[in-house]
Amino acid sequence: MKVRVLGCSGAIAKDCRTTSFLIGDSILLDAGTGVGDLTLDEMGKIDHVLLTHSHLDHIAALPLMLDAVSSQRRRPVQVHALADTIGALQDHVFNNVIWPDFSTIPSAASPFLQYRTFVPGEVLSIAGTQIEVLPAHHTVAAVGFAVQGDTGWWVFSGDTERNPSFWNRVNAMPVACLVIETAFSNRERDLARRSLHLSPETLAQELAHIPAADRYPIYITHTKPSETSLIMDEIRQFDSTARTHHSPHDIRWLSAGQTMEV
Repeated sequence: MKVRVLGCSGAIAKDCRTTSFLIGDSILLDAGTGVGDLTLDEMGKIDHVLLTHSHLDHIAALPLMLDAVSSQRRRPVQVHALADTIGALQDHVFNNVIWPDFSTIPSAASPFLQYRTFVPGEVLSIAGTQIEVLPAHHTVAAVGFAVQGDTGWWVFSGDTERNPSFWNRVNAMPVACLVIETAFSNRERDLARRSLHLSPETLAQELAHIPAADRYPIYITHTKPSETSLIMDEIRQFDSTARTHHSPHDIRWLSAGQTMEV
C-alpha cells in the first residue's frame, strides 16, 4: 500500500500545505490544501474522501476539488465522516451560500457528492482497503484512522490531545508506522491544551503508552510552520533523556511530498 503525503502542516505558508494523504489512487484521508498539488487526472481518480473532522485545514480543498473534477466523473465522490462532521459540511460549506450543495447537483438522484457516516471503532472496506476508525479527543467531534497495509497498519492520530482510548486500540495492532500530531511547542503548551492539540510535553506522555518492545517509525505532523524547528528540537530532547531504560523512539518529521510503502 502506498501513502502519499500531500499536506501535513498545521497552517499555510510557502511549501506548507495542510493535512491530506492519498492512499493508493482513489482514497483521500482529509482534504487540506495539499490536495491542490494533484493533477486534474489524479483528482479525478479519487472516489472516496475520509475526513477526521470538520476544521477548515482538513476540509479546505474538498469543495474546490469537487468543482474541478465533477463534470469529468460518472459517479459521485463518497465522503465518509462522523455524523457531526457531515452536519457541519451541510450547514456551513455545501449550503448554497458558501458553496453549492453538491449532494443535490446536478440532481438528488445523480449528485456529484454522497455522504457516508461512520462511527469510532468501525472497520471500513473501501476500494479493497481496510480502514479502522480510531477515537480522537479534539474541540469538535473527531477521529483518527488506521489503514491496513502489507506490513502492518499505517496509523494516523488525527487532531487530538491526550487520548488513552486511542492507545488501547493501537497497542493491539501490528503497527507499521505512526503519524501523530504535535501542533505547538512547549512555550505554547497552554494554547495546545485549550485547543486540544499536543505539544512535545504531552506527546511524551502519549508515546509512553507504547510498549518498549514495539519499534516502528513515528512521524510528527501538523506542526505550526513558525515553530516546526523548535517543536522537533523539543521532541528530540525529551526522547533522548526520558527513556533511560530503553532506546529512544524512531521519531521523524513528516513533510509534504513523502511517499510511504506499508
